Amino acid sequence: MVARIYSPAKTATQSGRGKTHDWVLEFEPEQARTIEPLMGYTSSTDMKQQLRLRFETQEEAEAYARKNGIAYRVEQPRSRRVPKIAYSDNFRFDRFMPWTH
Repeated sequence: MVARIYSPAKTATQSGRGKTHDWVLEFEPEQARTIEPLMGYTSSTDMKQQLRLRFETQEEAEAYARKNGIAYRVEQPRSRRVPKIAYSDNFRFDRFMPWTH
């Protein structure tokens, strides 16, 4: 039973960074998922995959795992890289792809 502690990244469908400041403790799957032969659904008998705990800080998540004897690994969040692009760059002559309309 190994847990993963991480700070979730912003999803592609979000415009803001809400719910990305929390830390999540999530269990790694112990058994592989199987395909149910009758209907073709993907199923699993591992109930710990459904458990997701949220904490305000990384230290709280680590303390919870230590207190309950859960082996864990921490994944540090990557820094956000936002390219500096101006609107006028859309109309540059030395673009990689020509602008055709």
